[in-house]
Amino acid sequence: MAEAPLLEATGLAVSIAGQAVCRDLDLAVRPGQSWALLGRNGAGKTTLLHTLAGLRPAAAGGLRLLGRELAALPRRQVARLLGLLPQETPDLFPATVLETALIGRHPHLDRLAWEGDADRALARAALAEVGLTGFEARPVTTLSGGERRRLALATLRCQAPRVALLDEPANHLDLRHQVELIGRLRARARSEGGALVMVLHDVNLAARHCDHALLLFEGGAHAAGPFAEVVDQATLTRLYGHPVVAVAGPHGRAWLPA
Repeated sequence: MAEAPLLEATGLAVSIAGQAVCRDLDLAVRPGQSWALLGRNGAGKTTLLHTLAGLRPAAAGGLRLLGRELAALPRRQVARLLGLLPQETPDLFPATVLETALIGRHPHLDRLAWEGDADRALARAALAEVGLTGFEARPVTTLSGGERRRLALATLRCQAPRVALLDEPANHLDLRHQVELIGRLRARARSEGGALVMVLHDVNLAARHCDHALLLFEGGAHAAGPFAEVVDQATLTRLYGHPVVAVAGPHGRAWLPA
């Protein structure tokens, strides 16, 4: 028997500027799953991700988080269960790397409470996971784009949500960090009973790290399901409007533009 979904959409309709992103979307994100959200530029991937996070209203349908209506949950409770990694993380205030990582602990603290030793230990461990040990006192404004992205992932780790919605998590990362860090995210989701939904532009990175896929086509059409059932040469060619061919790779099929 399948485990109950962590995040569930039923009959979801999303639109932006009068254009349909998806219509009548049924989606069940279960413990241990890793979903790739794929589509062309402007297909509405970020808009859908923000809708799943409860940050913008859907045109129709419902969203449930751990069996409860998402809109009815207090935002602090939502933040303890669901985390969002945006495409970019602007630095609005001066802060150090450690202070920024500790932002992830805020949903878990009482009002007006300060971070304790356990919070700081968790933040240091998260920074070590992304290769930022020794950066704790550095101002975030001195980091490179890739280092800043790794810090954002460490902050999300400190938040420790059951469901992580990641908008282009590989943004600014070099090849090594793409493979290693996204691989760790997936491994942790599996071991801790969490789940990932990731907007990705690299189909091969998605094929390597995701077991499910949600494809957003033009006009609000979509396809969702196990990766091997949803993603093939025909669907990718339709999705991106360019011929795609499959080749044999070390981790199964890989995809190249024709």
